[in-house]
Amino acid sequence: MSSDARTHILTRIRRSLGRGELPPAAQETLDARLAAPRPGIVPARAKGDRRELVERFVTMAEAAAASLDRIDGPDALPRVVAEWLARHNLAPEVVAAPDASLDVLEGRGTLTVKRGVAHPADQVSVTPCFAGVAETGTLVLVSGPETPTSLNFLPDNHVVVVRASQIVGGYEEMWAYLRDAGATPRTVNMITGPSRTGDIEQTIQLGAHGPRRLHIVLIDDEAA
Repeated sequence: MSSDARTHILTRIRRSLGRGELPPAAQETLDARLAAPRPGIVPARAKGDRRELVERFVTMAEAAAASLDRIDGPDALPRVVAEWLARHNLAPEVVAAPDASLDVLEGRGTLTVKRGVAHPADQVSVTPCFAGVAETGTLVLVSGPETPTSLNFLPDNHVVVVRASQIVGGYEEMWAYLRDAGATPRTVNMITGPSRTGDIEQTIQLGAHGPRRLHIVLIDDEAA
């Protein structure tokens, strides 16, 4: 958000509350806090060295009912996606994000791949992600021309590709990473396991608001 837009919004809020402009000292303090947000208390589960964070991400993602494959490089991606589809008796057909990181899916093996947004008839989507959060096993996906949000919700089966180098400890680190990446995307989706809800008796139902299966392919790009 630009400074002019922020000023306009804050001015309207102050007017609705019957308050005047902020004193210069208070405005300086506010601007400083917005420019350099201070993290809150970070739990121990969000700390550790790189190897610990990757292993914790795997543990927490699987605890949230996501399945997971680990591969050494992107060349193995078509094979593990095809094998996962076969294990679940799904046709070898996917709709994949137009992101260049998924170009490896095309022209390899038996997969039929189309690129672009998802439609109601699509059964399986494949997307990259922005980050993985070790604290909770959460995937962070951002919207954009190369990563349509419909891929995250319409198909019953969602395959997400995450690199080990994208895994951060906690949410504070993820938000700092996102701010450093540049302009904030229109949508940030945080996905922990497949979609689920509980009925009045708290019986868990999968696929209520999105995919009933979430499969993560973790590329160990930090093995060296």
